[in-house]
Amino acid sequence: MSGTSALPAPRRFAWMLSPYALPLHALRILAKCALPLVIWFSMGRLVRWGLLLLAATVSHGSWYQARLVLVMFLFTLVVMTSLATTVGMLYVVREALVETRARRAGGEARESLLGALNRTALVFAGIYTTWGFVKEDARDFMNIDRMRQPDRYVLDAGSGDDSGVAVGLINLDPRVSLATMVVAYGVKWYFGRRHEAGNGRFSGVLATFGELAFAFFGINAVAAAVGARSDWIGGRSAVAGWHDLMAGADGGIPGWQQVSEWLGEVWPYVIDALAVPLAWLTVGILVYGAYAEDTQTTIRGTRLEQAAVHLERTHNWTRRALAKLSAGWTGRWIPLLNSLRLTARGGAPLFGLFALSYVGLHIGGDFLGRAGRYLAASEEPYLWFATDVPIDYVTDLVVTLVTMCLIAATFDLAATRARTEGRTDGRADRRADRRTGRREPVTAGSAEPGRPSPSR
Repeated sequence: MSGTSALPAPRRFAWMLSPYALPLHALRILAKCALPLVIWFSMGRLVRWGLLLLAATVSHGSWYQARLVLVMFLFTLVVMTSLATTVGMLYVVREALVETRARRAGGEARESLLGALNRTALVFAGIYTTWGFVKEDARDFMNIDRMRQPDRYVLDAGSGDDSGVAVGLINLDPRVSLATMVVAYGVKWYFGRRHEAGNGRFSGVLATFGELAFAFFGINAVAAAVGARSDWIGGRSAVAGWHDLMAGADGGIPGWQQVSEWLGEVWPYVIDALAVPLAWLTVGILVYGAYAEDTQTTIRGTRLEQAAVHLERTHNWTRRALAKLSAGWTGRWIPLLNSLRLTARGGAPLFGLFALSYVGLHIGGDFLGRAGRYLAASEEPYLWFATDVPIDYVTDLVVTLVTMCLIAATFDLAATRARTEGRTDGRADRRADRRTGRREPVTAGSAEPGRPSPSR
């Protein structure tokens, strides 16, 4: 082993302790892993496009309601493809991370892609549907269906007839939606319990499929019910009273209207600039498996830990009842809360620079797409049919690849900083022990200070 490789991490990678190394570190990861990232992105896009085209083709013909059930099934596979592509792209860059090398040196075994996918699936589904990323999939399905038969769509729209074009995701009968919801819930419940118990290699993925199918069929059923009863809902006393209360607040509280209007204008930008980058960063953290998924690790070091110990000792039946009632919540959202809490240890400058880079990257992607369309512009009619798809592909490729490397680099810097600070604290404790003459016993399972402990 060379002298350089034998140096401890704080001296070899001192530059990683600065959050401002994030952009260069992301580009370094991109340069090392460009080829597998391009392959994963391209294969994911090809499978996604094929599923959307198949769903649009299936959505027309006899046995219409049965076809729409199949369309929803294929649409769920589209979202699962996005999950697999995201996890795969984050997985292939892990060997370029300093934190991964430190884990290998600490004795951690190499995790399979299936393990990372199984762990991330449920939380990814919640983030994907909660923050509206699924809207892009629905929009692409509608556009593909329109492009397949534009004449029928335009002619039927002009005559007032229902062509069935671009409505394959919303034309499902509510009764059929309710029936399929029951089946999807059964799949979600069964494999979700197996996943919580740690059984089954594919339990997390199958539970996620049931979760997404349950959500999509449920949205269709609720949308049909709300659409049929929108006037009835709007006329209820509670809803009418709420609107009257807000109108009274606008006129009775000085400055309330200006504040509410300002919040309405600013809030979407807050979501896009802070919440969405943090959601994707959480996905990356779960893919790399940096933080434990159990409740005890989440609350360790907080005031909740003492309350949990007291509850463990004195209220056994209450604890069991709460565990039963909250099993689904803890299994899904405890990893998310844990990741968010421990991400803060990387420091506000690191996350701020990550959010700024994320927003700037997507703004730059918009300008890149505009520049491509400007350069490909021609007087030939309908040439954009042939140029738009390659331009969109290249734009999405650049933005997605750099985004994945940015997530990986942010995790790497935060994890390295936390590990280095832990090593520094261990050395300070040993110096204090030498001054006081105390000596801590070394147990068989303890890790040597200054080296990362193996994961369990």
